[in-house]
Amino acid sequence: MLRVNRSIQIPLSEFTFVYSRSGGPGGQNVNKVNSKATLRWDVARSPALPEGVRARFSERYRRRLTKNGELVLHSQRFRDQERNAADCLERLKAMLHEVATPPRRRKATRPTRSSVEQRLRGKRHAAEKKHRRRKPRTLEE
Repeated sequence: MLRVNRSIQIPLSEFTFVYSRSGGPGGQNVNKVNSKATLRWDVARSPALPEGVRARFSERYRRRLTKNGELVLHSQRFRDQERNAADCLERLKAMLHEVATPPRRRKATRPTRSSVEQRLRGKRHAAEKKHRRRKPRTLEE
């Protein structure tokens, strides 16, 4: 069971792991052992994911999803399958934790009087600087 928080708990039976040869550390052992872990998870059809979280996850990580709504994560940081599989699950947990809580809505506020005055002072300063760059006016004009 992958526990993200109290409301999001995903059974490990929803995940599919595929192991293949890794290009990571390990010397000649790399050529013999399938240590790279690939995690596949069907986000679109997962019953363990609340609808709001699914929508935020799909929106935030849409580039990592296949056309069928399946997430694919790879890990080859370590020299053994178990640690790479655990690394995939930890990365997925972090991704889900980011979208677990809905974003706070911005509360509209008015700018303070000092910030408005500061902005207008800056505009006046820029206008005066540009005015000083002009050629001086002569009396004949």
